[in-house]
Amino acid sequence: MGKTYRIMRLILGDQLNIQHSWFKKPAPDTLHVLMEVKTETNYVWHHIQKACAFFAAMENFAGLLTNKGFETIYFRLNDAKNKQNFSDNLNYLIEKFGIAEFHYQLPDEYRLDQELNNLCKSLSITHCAFDTEHFYTSRTELANFFSGKKELLMESFYRAMRSKHNILLEDGHDPLGGKWNFDGENRQKLPKNHKPNPPLLFDNDVSQQYNRIRAAEIETIGNIDPKHLPWPVNRDQSLKLLHYFCANCLPLFGTFQDAMHTREWSLYHSRLSFSMNTKLISPVEVVNIAIDYWRENKKSIQINQIEGFVRQILGWREYMRGIYWMKMPAFEKMNFFDHTRKLPQWYWTGKTDMNCLKHSIVQSLEYAYAHHIQRLMITGNFALLAGIHPDEVDFWYLGIYIDAIQWVEITNTRGMSQYADGGITGSKPYTATANYIHKMSNYCDNCKYDRTEKTGENSCPFNSLYWDFHDRNRDQLGKNHRLSMVYRIWDKMDANLRSQVLKRADIVLNNLDHL
Repeated sequence: MGKTYRIMRLILGDQLNIQHSWFKKPAPDTLHVLMEVKTETNYVWHHIQKACAFFAAMENFAGLLTNKGFETIYFRLNDAKNKQNFSDNLNYLIEKFGIAEFHYQLPDEYRLDQELNNLCKSLSITHCAFDTEHFYTSRTELANFFSGKKELLMESFYRAMRSKHNILLEDGHDPLGGKWNFDGENRQKLPKNHKPNPPLLFDNDVSQQYNRIRAAEIETIGNIDPKHLPWPVNRDQSLKLLHYFCANCLPLFGTFQDAMHTREWSLYHSRLSFSMNTKLISPVEVVNIAIDYWRENKKSIQINQIEGFVRQILGWREYMRGIYWMKMPAFEKMNFFDHTRKLPQWYWTGKTDMNCLKHSIVQSLEYAYAHHIQRLMITGNFALLAGIHPDEVDFWYLGIYIDAIQWVEITNTRGMSQYADGGITGSKPYTATANYIHKMSNYCDNCKYDRTEKTGENSCPFNSLYWDFHDRNRDQLGKNHRLSMVYRIWDKMDANLRSQVLKRADIVLNNLDHL
């Protein structure tokens, strides 16, 4: 009989946490398993950089475990015995190695949670699920926090998390700087001739991963230079990126966190989401290291910079995860406005005359990245105004971004961006005309469409679509107090102009693929 193990532990591709208690000390009777499988590569069209980065990070982690003395097996996509899904591979290994106990960490995605639950029900051996030891909160903490409350306000949750974890507090209870939230100071456009510090890019050769993906005929999107992947694929690189952010980006992060510019794709953003979402680094260490750096450099870093950064992680990231586990699986079917349209073809190519969308999409295809305002107020805003089916929008967002895993993608996309949840994650739809886009970017410069016009063939499509969206959804939105000003402006508009605006919107909606 060949080698046997008593325990087998599954490590998913977004569970690369070397600080987990599993890895305190090797045990010769315990086998650790990571696997590349087609059920994970094929559920959407992933960006090729995303697929390569996940596989490279997984392989690096498997190598790290082996070097530390842990018994490890790594299934590659092209391994002959790879059955291309978790359950069949795990059953094969259980039989092959005489496994008596199966351990896994709780998945962050509902579909994988269901798959592993169903697998465990079918097993005749002992099985046990462990926490990932990554997040500030448990799966159910947000649901418990909001139990009995009508509104699920992120700000309330964020303040409670600040208090619970003693983050940016004075005397243990009051917020530093006298305010909980400095978002009002974080909405500046990038000034002319202002040049942000260059992004820290790595030089990872992922040719082997790339060749495996191509040989397996996996359908992907986006561009890549396989010999020079710029994203971090191990813990050391992730920590370097964090420290680079603190020294070079944090001093102006908050000020320009909503800004957009045709010559800049990274600006002052940390781009740590892939490292955190794969658990190469934890939110606790990211927040603590950033705050420590701020404390040592208060003269050059104002509090709005660090508070805005902390809010994205301790606030929005934990909040969205809590909403996900509170509302799934119903959340992935929500379609509050009953939107039905297909995504325009240029979302996959960037070939549109709308400069803001062209730039945001081409950047996404080139880097597998766009920051939160590009996602929310450019690509997301247009999809919402145009009435695109949330399934179409989810499919695009879940594939194109390197940090996109369903728990964080769907809550931000179907929820906040598309308002398909009817107001769970946001108190009103995030919609805007070209005026906002011009206020926060230089996208409107040299655009074919006129940002100041609502009607006519050269008018910016955002302008007519904005009013058409609110007009056609008045039954659902008319009583929302945060939109009362919008409807007052619409009602006071000249009747002929309103008619012309709606006609222009109709032309736009019937020609979405040709804008």
